[in-house]
Amino acid sequence: MSASAESLSDAAVPAWLRERGVPGIVDLHVHFMPDRVQQKVWGFFDRVAERGAPAWPIRYRGTDEERVAQLRAIGVSRFTTLSYAHRPGMAQWLNDYAAEFAAAYPDAISSATFYPEPGAGQIAERALDRGAKVFKIHVQVGDFSPLDPLLTEAWERVAAAAAPVVIHCGNGPHGGRYTGLEPVRALVERHPSLVLVIAHAGLPDYLGFAELAARHPNVYLDTTMVGTSYMQRIAPLPPGYAERLAVLGPKVVLGTDFPSIPYPYAHQLEVLDGWGLGDPWLADVLWNTPRRLLRIDGPGPLGEAIPDSWDIRGDRE
Repeated sequence: MSASAESLSDAAVPAWLRERGVPGIVDLHVHFMPDRVQQKVWGFFDRVAERGAPAWPIRYRGTDEERVAQLRAIGVSRFTTLSYAHRPGMAQWLNDYAAEFAAAYPDAISSATFYPEPGAGQIAERALDRGAKVFKIHVQVGDFSPLDPLLTEAWERVAAAAAPVVIHCGNGPHGGRYTGLEPVRALVERHPSLVLVIAHAGLPDYLGFAELAARHPNVYLDTTMVGTSYMQRIAPLPPGYAERLAVLGPKVVLGTDFPSIPYPYAHQLEVLDGWGLGDPWLADVLWNTPRRLLRIDGPGPLGEAIPDSWDIRGDRE
């Protein structure tokens, strides 16, 4: 499966959405971080070519204000601000920044993180008390097992709050000591009520994570970089993958990795459209499913309201 040509411009996205009956975009995988952390992340991507990977030119550098304005102009109605702790003592500082960011920008979805350290459960609980609706965990960068006992209380508290966790746990773009399908499978078995959103659809193990999502009602996939021109060079999609996503139905949500992407934001949307799964599927990915996961109120596409009785853990109550 090849990626679409990068022909849809960011400026054309609002009209593209209207043509498909989708009133906006909810992006579940966006990053806003304290500046010194963001600069280090960008520095990493600036040097990937030195390590033998294809060059990764950051598309959306700029201030927080500039990047928020770019998202709004594209048609992004709500977006996360995913930061992730990679060492002890970092999570609370990142969560404070995220809470302040969400207070300053009403379209930002209050986001948080935690790390395997003493008090991780309390850190997660405090974030929830301050309004966090989604969490980010990065197994590869953090170099920790999602099964670490220090995380047990945090998982339990987040699961009880039905707050989704965007978890980067796959072996791509490169693996780590604790990445891959099996630790996540074990995590789901230990905490079946935990709502997990598998970042990057678990690439390169696309089929394995799709099967996990099919078997477990609380496991979702995000589309971050999946099928794009860049990722097809590193982790190409297997034959028939679009059909697997069609069968999954509303278990797929939009993610983009904005701002640290090496192509226009619109390219990810064009790739999804190019799979030919239809406008209702696109509406679920871009709008219905992420709003349901995050319990965002308001009318759905074409004015259809999301039922209050919908249980985000996979079915109606």
